[in-house]
Amino acid sequence: MSTYSAKPAEVEKKWVMIDASGLVVGRLASIVAMRLRGKHKPTFTPHVDDGDNVIIINAAKIVLTGKKRENKVYYHHTGFIGGIKERTARSILEGKFPERVVEKAIERMLPRGPLARRQLGNLRVYPGADHPHTAQNPEKLDIAAMNRKNTRSV
Repeated sequence: MSTYSAKPAEVEKKWVMIDASGLVVGRLASIVAMRLRGKHKPTFTPHVDDGDNVIIINAAKIVLTGKKRENKVYYHHTGFIGGIKERTARSILEGKFPERVVEKAIERMLPRGPLARRQLGNLRVYPGADHPHTAQNPEKLDIAAMNRKNTRSV
């Protein structure tokens, strides 16, 4: 018996919507990363993009456990000598693009490479409750109901 290998033409992609208000960032990111890769499907094939399209709304209302909101630091380098910059999670969440905390958490849970970059293109994150994807009829995925640790009160 041979191992099943999905072809890109055979892949069926669903649209999934997740409400991130009150959810813990790391737990949300791990579930979304699995969905983007397609590991939740029995037809998972490592070299094929067979994951779902994921829409995350209310990303500005996510929760970081412990003292991570104050102490977690995101670094980036400008490319110049001594050009390392840092921002705390609090400054990003209170800034202009609070959804970037969720995007970075998910991006860093995917493997590096061309396939992961294509899979990350199937992710849409919005800081508020409205999104332009109602025509795709996304199926609601309740992550808070999966495990009581997935949600925290603010």
